[in-house]
Amino acid sequence: MASKPTERVILKMEHIVKEFPGVIALDDVNLTVHEQEIHAICGENGAGKSTLMKVLSGVHPSGTYRGTIEFDGKPVKFSNLKQSEEAGIAIIHQELALIPELSVAENMFLGNEITERGSINWGRTHAEAAKYLKMVGLDEDPETKIKDLGVGKQQLIEIAKALAKKCKLLILDEPTAALNEEESAHLLNIMRTQRDAGMTLIMISHKLNEIEEVSDAVTIIRDGKTIETLYVSSGDIDEDRIIRGMVGRSLDNRFPEREPELGDVIFEVRDWWVRHPINTERYVCKGSNLHVRAGEIVGIAGLMGAGRTELARSVFGKSYGIFERGEVYINGEKAKINSVRDAITQRIAYIPEDRKALGLNLLDPIMVSTISAKMKKVAPGGVIDWDSAAVRAEELRMRLRTKAPSVSTGVSTLSGGNQQKVVLSKWIFTDPDVLILDEPTRGIDVGAKYEIYTIIHALAAQGKAIIIISSELPEVLGMSDRIYTVFEGEITGQLDAADADQESLMRLMTSSTRPVA
Repeated sequence: MASKPTERVILKMEHIVKEFPGVIALDDVNLTVHEQEIHAICGENGAGKSTLMKVLSGVHPSGTYRGTIEFDGKPVKFSNLKQSEEAGIAIIHQELALIPELSVAENMFLGNEITERGSINWGRTHAEAAKYLKMVGLDEDPETKIKDLGVGKQQLIEIAKALAKKCKLLILDEPTAALNEEESAHLLNIMRTQRDAGMTLIMISHKLNEIEEVSDAVTIIRDGKTIETLYVSSGDIDEDRIIRGMVGRSLDNRFPEREPELGDVIFEVRDWWVRHPINTERYVCKGSNLHVRAGEIVGIAGLMGAGRTELARSVFGKSYGIFERGEVYINGEKAKINSVRDAITQRIAYIPEDRKALGLNLLDPIMVSTISAKMKKVAPGGVIDWDSAAVRAEELRMRLRTKAPSVSTGVSTLSGGNQQKVVLSKWIFTDPDVLILDEPTRGIDVGAKYEIYTIIHALAAQGKAIIIISSELPEVLGMSDRIYTVFEGEITGQLDAADADQESLMRLMTSSTRPVA
């Protein structure tokens, strides 16, 4: 039986104010967390959730903010991350802080090495690593390199690393954002197990169903202010209540209403075969066939690793895998697309699932990011007209309602939702007829999702052909006119959205239509 949170307060943050040049990120925020509870923090992108945790953990050191912090019964003023870790606070960021080329054990004890007479005791290091890995349900060899493990296992290794530091408070920032349903369920179960063993956890997440399932308390932050704290024991927590607190209004319908006007087939893929770039005996696309009409939104549903992204990237200028055969038709005519440049020329755009690694250069301002995929539009005679670039980027910033002071603002300073809008701006700037959106709302709060959905609908209304790939079946069902399902590189079926539900999609997503050889 799960243990209850104790009455003892382990963390109290009072009247926290944090300012950046021209921006008040936190404005009199208060947070109280009881020992041995899972406490969720919710809010829209840019609400101040991560900033609050950076204040707590010393990333924003004492003296750079106003307010007081008490941890484990004592006033604390952390000047850096190391001090907060020594006090018993560990934070796992959404972008995992593991070194790919080092082993599991080396990562787990980096900066916390087990030494004997001035040298690392590798026997004890591997034994201790194995012990903590077992606590999170992993039986990996501690000498395995991080780069050889999936994201789900890496997330659990981060937790094992925190356990090895004997932390009292574990902070997880979007812990399931990059995980599939099975991995997410396992991680949530580990969180419950650690809570029941005496740990306190803070969870930042946009997945409201997971928050409702696992949390003991939820604090909602909006525009840098504390709105309210809800408790499971009082029966307060439900998704609609959390949404009202986050966005300041009720979202009766999570998806904007739309009456599609479909035209002729714009985009078609025929008999598409692609091999894995390393394991060349494995096909990531097996004879795929699909088409999209003007004004149509087509969803692609499949479990993690099914081949959805591989299909999208290979079609987008053969930018993934080893192409074997297949054809692409644009407006009924066979198209020659052998590179990303060819794809852009043929007016195809691909918005990748990892916006930070593949969609943006985080060193660029919004203006440069916006024009980067088709600079010649603002470069008469081969020289960029920066005044024209600024005007075009500002038009798209206003059109997509990207929250930033100007197009000179660096994209690295934006929230996830606004970074996604910059990626959309970048590809809208190329004047595409076909847009492939891979996980367009990953890591984005419910309010920003609605804005992204509205933008997608507007593009479809302009006659664009749109493909949406998503791990969230409600999103696929809520946004699509028609849905393809993928399993092990094969398109296993297609359904009109009106005839589909999660059960029928899952059935097609977990079985092959090809006879076993």
